[in-house]
Amino acid sequence: MAAKKAEQALVDQWRDILALHARTQCELDRVLHQHGLCASDFEVLDVLAEARAADGDCVYRVQEIAERVHLSQSALSRLIARLEKDGLVERGMCPEDRRGVRVGLTPKGRALHGDVLPVQREVLTRMLTA
Repeated sequence: MAAKKAEQALVDQWRDILALHARTQCELDRVLHQHGLCASDFEVLDVLAEARAADGDCVYRVQEIAERVHLSQSALSRLIARLEKDGLVERGMCPEDRRGVRVGLTPKGRALHGDVLPVQREVLTRMLTA
């Protein structure tokens, strides 16, 4: 009986985490839509912006981005193509590995990220510190 209650508590906790994630993701999508982005778009821009802050380099390989965002390789490739079409990122070949693709923010992408960053952080604060 105690094992069943512990198991149910674990399941309830998991469902609470999923519900919080879903509510937060929906709110991010709603707010970021006003800036022409969805939550996943912003997450990629944010990862790329952090790359420059971390090591002075302003690009990541697609594989490195994939390790930091929760998207399949094909979904990430489509998202990057859309961001490139919108002039927010640029892609190029990796000089050290010609099979790899590097992605970096454009000045337009960096500016949009800077404009939207406080909006995204406000949503996270509101949703996750309740």
